[in-house]
Amino acid sequence: MTEQPRDVLSAGATALGLALDGAQLDQLLGLLELLAEWNQTMNLTAITEPVMVVRKHLLDSLTVQPWLTGPFVTDVGTGAGFPGLPLAVLNPEFRFTLIDSTAKKIRFVEHAARTLGLGQVATVCARAENYRPAQHASTVVARALAAVPDIVRVAGHLCARAGRVIAMKGRDPAAELVDLPRGWRAAVERVCVPGLDDERHLVILEREPDLGAGPRRARRTAATDGPGR
Repeated sequence: MTEQPRDVLSAGATALGLALDGAQLDQLLGLLELLAEWNQTMNLTAITEPVMVVRKHLLDSLTVQPWLTGPFVTDVGTGAGFPGLPLAVLNPEFRFTLIDSTAKKIRFVEHAARTLGLGQVATVCARAENYRPAQHASTVVARALAAVPDIVRVAGHLCARAGRVIAMKGRDPAAELVDLPRGWRAAVERVCVPGLDDERHLVILEREPDLGAGPRRARRTAATDGPGR
């Protein structure tokens, strides 16, 4: 029996411990349809098979949900709106700023947010290192953007003092943490995307409470279904 995107999305969200209502499922599948439509004329994603889009874009984006804190979320290098747009569907009470330096991608994100009724989503066409927000983010998230130290250098200034930066990575990123900029600490969380065997890790970055208190450190957990504390 052929898998249907709605069934894969619903079951995958449940496996992640997320309860999506019918409206949220419709919004997420609407994003899938918009992506397929726009991808015919501009290169937004190399993944085109609907079920794989659900797994590699929608469900992959939703793995961040347990670690997301609001009320202000910034998605750096959002591309076609991932993970920012799926997370905005789940968190209508948060304000989202989606940043990308490619104008055509920002045009798509603006259109998708408007079509899906995501009025809490704002877009910025700029390089993250050059953007100076009026409001710092509670959470900054970056998906497959760069090495972890580079993410901190280009996007750390977007994060509130008590906020966090979440770097979404594939393979174990431990080697990248050796060069973590001074004043930051990291925790590594291994996560699973339902239906995929690919490795996924989240690096949760927070500022050290005392910049002079000892060396940088990385903490590792094996959690797959909730935030480490």
